[in-house]
Order: sequence, then structure tokens, then C-alpha cells
Amino acid sequence: MIGTIFNVIMIIIGSTIGSLFNKGIKKEYHDVLMTAMGLVAFAIGVNAIVQYMPESKFPVLFILSLALGGVIGQMLNLEDKFNNAVSKYSKGDLAQGLSTAILLYCIGTLSILGPVEAAVNQNYTYLITNGILDGITSIVLASTFGFGIVLSAVAVFLWQGSIYLFALFMESSINVDILNEVNIIGGILILMAGLGILNIKSFKTMNYLPALLVVPLMYVIFNFFS
Repeated sequence: MIGTIFNVIMIIIGSTIGSLFNKGIKKEYHDVLMTAMGLVAFAIGVNAIVQYMPESKFPVLFILSLALGGVIGQMLNLEDKFNNAVSKYSKGDLAQGLSTAILLYCIGTLSILGPVEAAVNQNYTYLITNGILDGITSIVLASTFGFGIVLSAVAVFLWQGSIYLFALFMESSINVDILNEVNIIGGILILMAGLGILNIKSFKTMNYLPALLVVPLMYVIFNFFS
């Protein structure tokens, strides 16, 4: 739970700092912060791919999983639904600001894979990175909606804590090879997010999230025919 606690603390700190900026953060400073976070996400994504790709038992599995997951995500229109939800609650009072914060903090690859990595491999890299990203986002949101954005930390704690406890409970049943494949997909999604933050290439990253669920199914199929 160390990574999740760090994430929560960063949201609290970010909300506190952001609430001090009644007129918001100047664009040039906002751009600097977002560029830094884009580079961090890019580096984390590349590192995950380089680290786990050599461990893959079926090098083509992640390709099929990503393609099939992307098609499913496109059919469900996850990206547009997410953007519409964020836009719907991005203006107005504190309640709307909190809805936006909770969506941004909880629906993301780092926030989902992070607790699993922490529980299974005691690897807190994803959660620490996610915490820094959430801290910066909290500054921006709190500068607009006020200190009340800090309440979103409760949702993050419950969300990531639940995933962590589930992964910890199921640790003995988690196949290492499947986890490697999931990490490859996760690394690619994080890399996509980094490129988007850097405005190099915009991806509908949310549409590829189903690939994380497709991986175990594809792994079973590959094993059956191997």
C-alpha cells in the first residue's frame, strides 16, 4: 500500500498548492510541468517494453491482444465516452470538479497496473509515477475548483487499495508469463499516453484498455495449441 499512500499524499499536496492559485497557473509553467510528465510517462513505457519483451513466451501474443483489444474498445467507444464524461463534469462547482478528478485519477493504466505490480512484485514505479502525475493534475484542478478536490484522494485510496488487496489475495494464482504479457501491453499504453501528453501523436488510448483483459484469454489459447 506504500505506492497508494504516496499517490494519496501527492493529491493532498497538489490540492493544497493548487488552492493557493486563485487565478490558476500561468500557461508557460503549466506547459513545462506537462512536458516533464510526458517525458516521464514515455520513459516508463519504454522501460516496461524493454524489460518484459525478452521474457515473452509468445512474441506475437501482445500484437494480437493489442489489436483485438483496440477493436473491442473502438466498438464500445471507450475513448469518446470517457472524454464526454470528463467534459460533462469539467465545468461548474466543486461537485463537478470532483467528478472530473475521480475519473482522471482512477481510469488509467498506471492506476490499474500499479497496485498489481506493487502487490505481486513489490514494484512501486507505476504508482509513484502515477502519484506525481496526479499531484500535478491536482494543482491544476484545485486552482480552478478549490481545495475540495482533495476529497478525490478518498476515491483513489479505495480504488487502488481494492485492486492491491485483490492482487495480493490472488498472487499465488497469477501466472508470471501472463503478467509479463500484461506489462508489455501496459508499457505500450503508457508510451502512448506519454506521446499524447507531449503532443507528438494523439492516440485514443482508452480504446486499447480492453487489451489488458484480452491477454489472459489469448495466452490460454496459445498454450492450448502450442
